[in-house]
Amino acid sequence: MAGVENIGPMIRRLRQERGWSQSDLARKLNDAAGGSPTLDRQHVYRWETGRRTPRDWLPFLAAVFRVDVETLERATAAGRTAATPPVPTVADFLPEGDPFAPLATREGRRIGASTVADLNGRVHGLRLADDVVYGRDLIGRALRELRAAVTLYRESTFTDETGRQLLQGIGELAQIAGWIASDAGQHEDAERIYRLGLSAAHQAGDATLAGNLLGSLAYQTANMGDPLEAVAMAQAAADGAGEAPPRARALYLDRVAWAHTQAGQAQPAMRALGEAGEAITEHTDGTEEPGYLYWVSPDELKVMEARVYTELHRPLRAVPRLRDVLGQYDATHARELALYLSWLAVALADANEPEEAAATADRMIRMSADVASDRTDGRAAVVLKRLEDFRDVPEVASLLEEFPAA
Repeated sequence: MAGVENIGPMIRRLRQERGWSQSDLARKLNDAAGGSPTLDRQHVYRWETGRRTPRDWLPFLAAVFRVDVETLERATAAGRTAATPPVPTVADFLPEGDPFAPLATREGRRIGASTVADLNGRVHGLRLADDVVYGRDLIGRALRELRAAVTLYRESTFTDETGRQLLQGIGELAQIAGWIASDAGQHEDAERIYRLGLSAAHQAGDATLAGNLLGSLAYQTANMGDPLEAVAMAQAAADGAGEAPPRARALYLDRVAWAHTQAGQAQPAMRALGEAGEAITEHTDGTEEPGYLYWVSPDELKVMEARVYTELHRPLRAVPRLRDVLGQYDATHARELALYLSWLAVALADANEPEEAAATADRMIRMSADVASDRTDGRAAVVLKRLEDFRDVPEVASLLEEFPAA
């Protein structure tokens, strides 16, 4: 079907010609269908990037665009014969519009380097707090800090360089605030925060920070949404990071591996893990790395490897790595320690060691009892469900009796 426009590019072109956002088109389609909203901007995004086909929505697309449905059908057929969908880039995941564009006519006090330094200090303080205070206990402070930073940008005047540094600070703050929101179970808020930060990093010209934000969003999407979309996000983050430092590239590739794992794609996951391991061992050229990479280390990569092996049901590889890391982990970081124990418990169950799995699960659940984290709550439920297969083992039966709610 040479010469026929594919359906994805056609939808994008028709939408943009009318000045509509992806959300606008989704809303108009819902109205045309005459029912409760079933589409959102992510559906439109998937159509435009060739990851989904509209199929049943073609008549409604024809109605809102005022084109013949036959034209859309031919474009759909052309899309089915296309070789591959376009490869997403970081720009594909930016929020609609420009969250900072209305701020061009600022009026207010003039700020400079000291204000930027103060913002950076608060961002780092929030990162350190997240090591020992968790989701639901920290989300209020995180959101206050983010609102204050955006208000500062909106209501102040500054040089171009100070503005760029402020945007970087907002991007870094959005990354940790999004992480905290996800840990508090506020996943939709976390996505909005990540996209706000992605816009700030993009405008600041900081590709490494943009990759970190998009990778964080990919990680949440892999766990809570569409793993295939998470693969596209994580790969776009890795591809778009430019000359990122080694630890940043290792982190991006880690997230690629996790997204592939959640999508059930074992070989690409293993390949990404290998590339991450190679990246972390590369020598830097003396360029200073961003402070937010402080936690990325070979031991953290071992944890991700072990988690991937656990999800792929390869306990003989997972268990030794987890035991090695847990044997030297900082016990004050209760959330991370509990999460790592949860993967060890599942891996031990897969290895047909239910007694040890039960003991590990018991330790994990008791440790996380006072941790205000949606992540640990979810992992406790996963562990106990896995142990249901061994209910006839006394140690497991005792554990399940003590924690029936999960």
